[in-house]
Amino acid sequence: MHKILLAALLAGSALVSPALAADLRIGLQDDADVLDPDQSRTFVGRIVYTSLCDKLVDITPELKIIPQLATAWSWSDDGKTLTMDLREGVVFHDGTPFDAEAVKANIERSKNLPESRRKSEVKSIDSVAVTGAYQVKMMLANPDATLLAQLADRAGMMISPTAAEAAGADFAANPVCSGPYKFVERVQQDRIVLEKFADHWNADAFHFDKVSFLPIPDTTVRLANLRAGDLDMLERLAATDAAAVKADAGLQYAETVSIGYQGITVNVNNGDRAKNPFGEDARLRQAFELSIDRDALNQVVFEGAFAPGNQPFPPNSPWYDKDVPIPARDIEKAKALMKETGHETFDLEVQVANNPVQTQVLQVVQAMAAEAGFNVKLKSTEFASLLAEQSAGNYQASQVGWSGRVDPDGNIHQFMTCKGGINDSKYCNPEVDKLLDAARTSNNEEERKAEYDAARKILAKDLPIIYLYHPSWIWALDDKLEGFVPYPDGMIRLENVKFRS
Repeated sequence: MHKILLAALLAGSALVSPALAADLRIGLQDDADVLDPDQSRTFVGRIVYTSLCDKLVDITPELKIIPQLATAWSWSDDGKTLTMDLREGVVFHDGTPFDAEAVKANIERSKNLPESRRKSEVKSIDSVAVTGAYQVKMMLANPDATLLAQLADRAGMMISPTAAEAAGADFAANPVCSGPYKFVERVQQDRIVLEKFADHWNADAFHFDKVSFLPIPDTTVRLANLRAGDLDMLERLAATDAAAVKADAGLQYAETVSIGYQGITVNVNNGDRAKNPFGEDARLRQAFELSIDRDALNQVVFEGAFAPGNQPFPPNSPWYDKDVPIPARDIEKAKALMKETGHETFDLEVQVANNPVQTQVLQVVQAMAAEAGFNVKLKSTEFASLLAEQSAGNYQASQVGWSGRVDPDGNIHQFMTCKGGINDSKYCNPEVDKLLDAARTSNNEEERKAEYDAARKILAKDLPIIYLYHPSWIWALDDKLEGFVPYPDGMIRLENVKFRS
C-alpha cells in the first residue's frame, strides 16, 4: 500500500518541474477537453479559458454582470436589440485588432460552425450589425433575458478571427484569444502552459510570467503535490481534507457556495412509475421533506463545508426567496401529513449514483426518513444509467444535481416547465409555466425576481424536486499567494493574484 501511494506521489510530482519565482502552477481535478470555446464542454476547460480568453462581459462574486471586452450595453424598449460598446485598444494574441467586426465574426462562428456547442446559447440572436468601429447591435428574434449570462461564459469568449478562419475546426491546436495569458503548449493528461501577454489591455493586474495547469485527478495526490511545493494552488479540495488544510500554517483555504444544487427528483407524471401516492400526493412529498435535517446532513457527510438548501438557488444568491426558508425538521408534522394521506408507513425507492459521496448522502436521508415512517430502498446505479432511467420514467425518485448557471433561468426553467428539456419528473403546472416564461422575457431584475418568487412558492408545496444542499467550491493555496478571490462559478481569476513580496 505504501509503495502504491509513493508511486502515485512520484507520478504526480513528475507532472511538474521546478518553477521560477513568477511561475504559477495550478492543480486541476481533470484534464480539459478541446481548447476551442465554441467546441468545448468541460468545467476545467473553462478554468483555463479564464486566463486565456477574455469575454464580452464577466461576473462579480455576487453574480452581477460587469464589463470586460464590452464596456457598456443597453436594451431596446422591446427587449429585442442589445447594443454593446466595445473596449478600444485591445488586440488578440496574434496582433489582430479586437473590434466590432471581430465580435460579429465570433457570434456568427458560434451560430454556424458545424462543430459548435454554443448554437443553442446564441440561438436567440438573429443577426449582428456593426454600427461603429467599436459598437455592435445584436438583433433577437424574441426577448432573451438570459443572453448576457451566456455572453459571460463560453459564448462570449472572443477568439482571433484571423486564427479562426485559418484553422477552422482545428483552432484548438493553437488557440488565439485576447486574455491576459497566451497559449504556449499542451501535453494531453500532463499540462497546459500559458505565458503572460504583454499587450493585454489590463496587463498590470496580472503578475505571473507563466501559468501551468496540471491535471491530477486523485485528490490525495493533488494535495500532496501542493504540500510538497510542486503546486501553488489546487481546485476542488475534498471536503474531508478541509480541516487539515485549515490547520496547516503553510497553506490557505478558500471556499464559496456554488450556483448549483443537489436534490431528489420525484417522478410525478412520467409514465406508470409515477402512478403511486408519492408521485400523486404532494402531502407525502412534504412529509418526506420534513423528515430531513439538512444541517445535520451537511455536517455528517461534508463536515459542514457545503450549504444546506431548499431551492434551485443557494441562500447567498440574489434570486433566493427569503420568504420560503429551509423548513426545520419536524417528525411529528411529517407523521401527521402521512396520516392525512392514509399512510403510517410508506415504501419508497430512490435511485442514486454508485459513488461513495452520493451513497452516503442517501444513507443519511434514508435513516432520517425512517423515523417518520418512510421505508427508503436505495437503488445504486452508474450515473449515465441513472439519467437514462430518469428520462425514460423508470424511477420513483432519484438523487441527482445540477452544476448551476449564472442566470437563474438555467437552474429552474428546463426542470419545471411542462415541456422543459430536462424535466424528468414531467411536472406540469400552467401557472408555473406562465411565471417562468415571463421571467425569461424581462430585463428588469425586480420583475424577474417577483416572478421567480411566485413560482417558487407553488413549487415549495408541489415539490417535484426536493432540494438538499448546494456544494461548495473549495480551493487550497500555498501561503505565499495573495489576492485570490473565490467565485461561485468555480473559476480561477488571476487578476491581482501574486506571490507575497
